[in-house]
Amino acid sequence: MANRVFTTERRDRLPLAFATMVRADASSGSRRLRITGLDKSFGEQAVLRDVSLEVAPGTILALLGPSGSGKTTLLRAIAGLETPEAGTVELGDQMLFGHRVSVPAEKRRIGMVFQDWALFPHLNVADNVGFGLGRRPDTGRVAEVLDMVGLGSQATRMPGTLSGGQQQRVALARALAPRPEVLLLDEPFSNLDVTLRSRLRREVHGLLRAAAVTSVFVTHDQDEAFVLGDRVAVMNDGCIEQVAAPSELYVHPANRWVAGFVGDANLLRGDAHGDRAATACGEVGLARPADGAVDVLVRPEHLSVTHSDEPSAAEVTFVEYYGHDAMITLAHPEVGELRVRALASDVAPGDRVSVHFVGRPTVAFPALPAPSR
Repeated sequence: MANRVFTTERRDRLPLAFATMVRADASSGSRRLRITGLDKSFGEQAVLRDVSLEVAPGTILALLGPSGSGKTTLLRAIAGLETPEAGTVELGDQMLFGHRVSVPAEKRRIGMVFQDWALFPHLNVADNVGFGLGRRPDTGRVAEVLDMVGLGSQATRMPGTLSGGQQQRVALARALAPRPEVLLLDEPFSNLDVTLRSRLRREVHGLLRAAAVTSVFVTHDQDEAFVLGDRVAVMNDGCIEQVAAPSELYVHPANRWVAGFVGDANLLRGDAHGDRAATACGEVGLARPADGAVDVLVRPEHLSVTHSDEPSAAEVTFVEYYGHDAMITLAHPEVGELRVRALASDVAPGDRVSVHFVGRPTVAFPALPAPSR
């Protein structure tokens, strides 16, 4: 079925009672998902490299990374749709893959919501949901999960007559119908317009939280990962770079690649002595002690600007005004380009400003050689 983009409509709204209804359906047998040392290649191309992850029972893990980093391949390996060359996949005390064991996908009790939703265009909503329940699906269960996702009155409609948000929830209902112990979601909002995507991800988070089903959610969108994930695993080039709570990931990234991928990052050359570092923007507190030459992570919101006529002042080169705040791009004589996020701004391109650090202690990485000019 061709991908479509739909606008927000009132009929897409979930009923206020949906969380209570899902909670009543929550499985009491949610189990821990554990992935250890997974390797997967396609020909000469290594796609997964010694990947290890653990997802606690009933929690949501957001798998975040750029396109081509291996996220979807990892999801398909968990589901049993791809066969790794090495490693193990365990659900609770059951081995799903590894040690000469490979449980077929249909017997893993794992539900999956695909990027394009994969609805059958010739089946109505109820039949799409019932497809995973066998030849004689339990019509009561079909009605139950449709009510959960706010589509109880849409059972006889065809997928092509539904909005994008409704189709996405049909796919979610179909995945939940067999009462899976793990739910996998592969960028299910990517075909929706921005407004609808933002609202639906909040609603789906509430639904997954209420259902208490162990979930892994793939996305390349940081905002999506931070809204949906209890924890976020950052993936790059087939490897897991870091797994942490969203706030920890943003404030204390494990390396400079994660720092740059997760949000805007300024890296300032500094001279560190214990828990402080001297930089061109003033003294910065360090979350982890360091000594010598370092590159200090400074987020744009942890800098402030004031008008200045000093020779060492930076020049404003661009201002992106968002209404509630603004992103200010500067050309700094010592640092080069800097980005500052301010709640309100009275500066304009061409203005000269001084820049000051106003944030909390941050992380520093061993300094890279300064670029030649």
